[in-house]
Parts: sequence; structure tokens; C-alpha cells
Amino acid sequence: VDTKNKTAISVRDLWMSYPGKSPADEVHVLEKINLHVEEGEFVCIVGPSGCGKSTLLNIIGGVLHQTKGEVIVEGQPVVGPNPKRIFVFQENGVFPWLTVLENIGFGLQNKSESERKQVVAHYVEMVGLQGFENAYPRELSGGMKPRVEIARVLAANPDIIYMDEPFGAL
Repeated sequence: VDTKNKTAISVRDLWMSYPGKSPADEVHVLEKINLHVEEGEFVCIVGPSGCGKSTLLNIIGGVLHQTKGEVIVEGQPVVGPNPKRIFVFQENGVFPWLTVLENIGFGLQNKSESERKQVVAHYVEMVGLQGFENAYPRELSGGMKPRVEIARVLAANPDIIYMDEPFGAL
């Protein structure tokens, strides 16, 4: 057993059910899900549309609460969203009232102005958005918006990034 790795995410006997018109009509979206993710691992969950992938991700991220079971992330039970664990969603998640620079710098309020500018410039270049720094999302192509969101997430330097099919428009 490799004792160097630490558990990042642990899901034990997870169930998610939604009520039906009667108790007998209850819909089990997830049943008996067990998952163990070590720090540094890159994990993809695949399956057909409607099988519960997004539901599982939303439970692990604290957006939904499971019907039954346990979710532990970084040693703590998940009770809600956490700023050190960031989502990138299928749908466009950029803030329409902020420019590219402002979107990417959104999670950097704790940094000095000069450090924030340096970090933002790095990620603008990384995702290939030079020349669009002062553009608003409505002025960007469908493929540029997800790059802004990815840059914003990376700039914030989270412990964990949850992605729900963010590259569909790329």
C-alpha cells in the first residue's frame, strides 16, 4: 500500500432518490455508489446521458445533498460548496457583467493589485485570449467563453476542480 497518497474524495454507499407521486414511485438516480480518489488523480466519470453523473458531481461538490451515504472531501464531510473546490459547468459560467480580465481575476481579491494583474495576464495568455482582455462575454465566441471560465478557475488555484462537460463548445 502506498502511504504517500492521501484521499481527496471518498464516497461510501451513496444514494440519491427523488420522490415520485407515491412512495412506491420513488426514483433512485444513484444507488450504492462507492468512489475513492487520491490527491493528484485525474478522474473521469463516463456513462450515458441521464445516468446520474452530474448528480453525483453536484453531491460531491456540496450543491445537492444525498439521500443516503457519506461523502468526505479532504477529510471533512461535505455540507455545502467550498471556495477551495471550484465547479466548471456544462453551461456558460462566466459573469456577463464582467470583462475577461475581471472574470479571470474574480477569485483573486486576496492578492495585491500587481500580483492579481500578473496572474490574470498569465492565464489570459495560457488560454489564448490576448486582445480580448476588455471584452464582455457577449462579445466573445462560444469557444472563448469556456476558456475564460477555465482561466478563472485555474487562477484561483483551488485544491479540487469539478468539471461537468465544460469543453462541449470548444
